[in-house]
Amino acid sequence: MPERTDLATLIAGHGRVIEMINSGEAGLPVLHRLLQLVRPAVGAASTAFVEFAPKGGRVIAATEGAEWAVGRPVSPTDPATVCLLSGARVRDIRVDRIPGPVGQELVDRGLRRMVVARAEIGGLTVGTLHAFYLDHDESTAAGQHEVMAYIAACIAHMYGDQTGLPVHGDGPVVAALADGLAVVDRGGHVRLWNPAAAEVTGLSAAEALNRPLPFPLPPSGQVLDHRLPDGRWLKITSGELPGPGALWVVTFRDITDQQLRDQDRDLFVAVTSHELRTPVTVIKGYADTLTDHWDSLTDIDRRHAARVIGQRANELARLVDRLLTSATEGRPGESLAPFDLGDALPSAVADLPADLRRRIVLDVPAGLPRAVGERQSLTTVLTELCTNADKYSPPDSPIEIAATGNDQTVSFRVSDRGIGIRPEHVERAFDRFWQGESGDRRGYPGAGLGLYLVRRIVEQQNGWVSLRPRAGGGTVAEVRLPRVSAAGPPPERREGAR
Repeated sequence: MPERTDLATLIAGHGRVIEMINSGEAGLPVLHRLLQLVRPAVGAASTAFVEFAPKGGRVIAATEGAEWAVGRPVSPTDPATVCLLSGARVRDIRVDRIPGPVGQELVDRGLRRMVVARAEIGGLTVGTLHAFYLDHDESTAAGQHEVMAYIAACIAHMYGDQTGLPVHGDGPVVAALADGLAVVDRGGHVRLWNPAAAEVTGLSAAEALNRPLPFPLPPSGQVLDHRLPDGRWLKITSGELPGPGALWVVTFRDITDQQLRDQDRDLFVAVTSHELRTPVTVIKGYADTLTDHWDSLTDIDRRHAARVIGQRANELARLVDRLLTSATEGRPGESLAPFDLGDALPSAVADLPADLRRRIVLDVPAGLPRAVGERQSLTTVLTELCTNADKYSPPDSPIEIAATGNDQTVSFRVSDRGIGIRPEHVERAFDRFWQGESGDRRGYPGAGLGLYLVRRIVEQQNGWVSLRPRAGGGTVAEVRLPRVSAAGPPPERREGAR
């Protein structure tokens, strides 16, 4: 390495580069000429330039022994890449400290050290200029870093003019990363904060830079799920960067939705396991009693055992049907057709379990208009609404079913005198697996699927369903379906229509 940079040769060479630009040359030819110019000026064995775009980096130009790398992609999330995009604008780096295959390949080719300078526009990196050396000598020739910074600035100016550059993209990789990215120094202070980090945390770069990281730093190579004070969740990873300075790269993303899905899944598994186990245990117990004690049981006892087995089997079948229906995207169903809601409601009530049926107070006026929908599904809808009312109301209180109609719709209401529903929960109650406030979620049996299925079934028939608090206490669930008009029923629903 020369003791000083050859400034005279550098200036003369740069004059020829300017002449190239003035004559209309642009892009890669000019960039390649700058690499040829800077190599002898800083005493390097070879030089290269990496362009960074939204999808990552790529070596787009090189000289001498580095030409083999032209076209090679550079991952934006690789710790070695992040190292180049952080810290001092010009840095000396030992090649054998660069992790991954690129560092090893450089060593195999006899390159031991490199000086890297970032080309930046408005603080955003558009590329990195590399000068490679064959020795480990980390002493710096006078003016070497200044020359590298100057040539990198000239290249950045070319990108600013957008004449033939960029080659592969139009923006810096750090700004384009979807995940939040930070670089943290030994003292735990933020040195780099990309736009996604500001979006994820709500902290601007001005608020984050040179301040402590606003969340815990996991050990290098480990992953941490962390809950922010506002209730959101972040998945955080970190890795120690090579080279001097003891820097860590930290990536993080918002996983709040995933956490909620995981909680719902865990709750669903727990509640459903309980719901399945209960009827199975009762069925097995009564079946064992009949098998082991048939001769000693009275005819009344046998009938009672058979009746309980039948009731529990029906409960089990209904739960399995709800689970299967909730897991499918669509419900095949029949074609929409006119039907008499005044006849269908009493028939659906007759199919309810005896203990529930005795609580029903049914009010269906004469002359109710005909509805358009799937009569077969009415039993499922009414069973779910009545079961829900039964679950959340005193056992001896009535459950009222009343039907009515107007010029557009035919409807029925299921009203109870139970614990009621808060106004802010009338829509959430139709979410899958949702069962009231968190403190009450295991206070009542059920998998949280009933109202979800009711809404799906009704809306597939061009109707709608709603909940509201009942005056005097309790809840009212109301289902509305299209009615048959004087012009005839509406056209049949096409598959997949809502």
